[in-house]
Amino acid sequence: MDLWISGVSQIFSFYPLAAIVVGVAIGIIFGSIPGMSATMAIALCLPMTFGLDPVISLSLLAALFVGGISGGLITAILINIPGTPSSIATTFDGYPMTQAGNAGKALGVGILFSFLGSILGCLVLFFLAPSLAKFALRFGTYEYFAISVFALTLVAGLSGKNLAKGIASAALGLLIAMVGVAPIDGYKRFTMEVSQFDAGIALLPVLLGLFAVSEVLKESENAFLKHRTKFPSFEMPKFFGISMQEFMAQIVNLFRSSAIGIGIGLLPGIGSGTSNLLAYLAAKNSSKTPEKFGTGVVDGLVASESSNNAGIGAAMIPLITLGIPGDSVTAMLLGGFLIHGIQPGPMLFQSNGSLVYAIFVALLVANVVMLLLEYFGIRLFIKVLAIPKHYLLSIVMVMAVIGSFAINNRMFDVYTLIAFGAFGYAMIKFDYPFPPLILGFILGPMIEQNMRSALMSTRGSFLPFFERPVSALFLSLAALYILVTIWRTANSKKQALKD
Repeated sequence: MDLWISGVSQIFSFYPLAAIVVGVAIGIIFGSIPGMSATMAIALCLPMTFGLDPVISLSLLAALFVGGISGGLITAILINIPGTPSSIATTFDGYPMTQAGNAGKALGVGILFSFLGSILGCLVLFFLAPSLAKFALRFGTYEYFAISVFALTLVAGLSGKNLAKGIASAALGLLIAMVGVAPIDGYKRFTMEVSQFDAGIALLPVLLGLFAVSEVLKESENAFLKHRTKFPSFEMPKFFGISMQEFMAQIVNLFRSSAIGIGIGLLPGIGSGTSNLLAYLAAKNSSKTPEKFGTGVVDGLVASESSNNAGIGAAMIPLITLGIPGDSVTAMLLGGFLIHGIQPGPMLFQSNGSLVYAIFVALLVANVVMLLLEYFGIRLFIKVLAIPKHYLLSIVMVMAVIGSFAINNRMFDVYTLIAFGAFGYAMIKFDYPFPPLILGFILGPMIEQNMRSALMSTRGSFLPFFERPVSALFLSLAALYILVTIWRTANSKKQALKD
């Protein structure tokens, strides 16, 4: 209790609170701009923290993290372009709600459940951090392989009406992920003797190409139509645009999706780009009306936004308790600790416990600030819809190019952006879904690296995959899900023939 009081007293003074407000605001801006991210926001602001007090510095960085993850929902809902990978699934139902004239409600629901998911993730961080971190450390190559395979089998839920096209899209994502130097043996694959391919294809240009550039190309078909759209009628949503009855109906979805976000956040390397897709699939599979998903239902929006924000607190657990960053954002946060001479790890609670609890309080305050800034900013965000599309899409295209170039400071990523934009446009025309490709691209390297590492340790035997409880469980679930999907597809075809 003394440490909590100390943390509160350190944060509730002018400079830490000002740092949190500024950090959340900057994070929201970076998160909402296609091509930017929480990682980039922290990277740019990190040099500014050198001369600051550690509490102020780490409060600013934590606030950037919170704002950056949540900010991605704004463009995902309003213009169908996810600001960050963690908001991919937000586009599935958020943008259809905007098209139906419910942009205010979509933003309100997304903001509210971002806040609630993040609070649940923070509570797990506060009370279960040491024990959860130790449990996550027990996961080896077998477990990571099994979890990745299970996640990939869920691609059936992202395939829309045509399962074959969804599987083909996922297989293409796996193939694209294989470009570059192979893990373990360092063999070059599909590089065509072009050195830029050696490092593989970066996620952000692929994501921006598929979602942003393809959207620009699709909208350019209407080049001769009137660009300026009438400003939509809008009223500030009461209680975030959701009734108490709707809110209570989403409680199970909130906790299930947050649990998925927390579980994925604990595991290094997977990240919220995967968790929001898996939470969306879980919500769809457990729904009594799964056919409504993708048409503008609140359930999909709740699943995506609560899961990606719940991962914030979970991602901090291995960083603070073990000194192990789980993704690029927490790696930047680790740099923030180290430049102030603070080494995260088990001894941090003993050596600098008051600072740890100050960070906990800063995360809570940052979430409240995020809620207030985004809610009262809805009126400003909604004005994006009144911007003439030829201006808006031009800005999106410029930011996508800048964001792609800024990852590695090379033009190759810009060429990748353009290539995947054209490819995404072709996928739209031939009705191939994006999400399976993205999931295959994200999970491909994890599946390959962990499978090869495990097989090397077992000299080619697959038996240990089924001898270890966690890997056996997830592989069994993957097989069960495939069988259930085949059975459902066969039944639906029989029903269609009868009708």
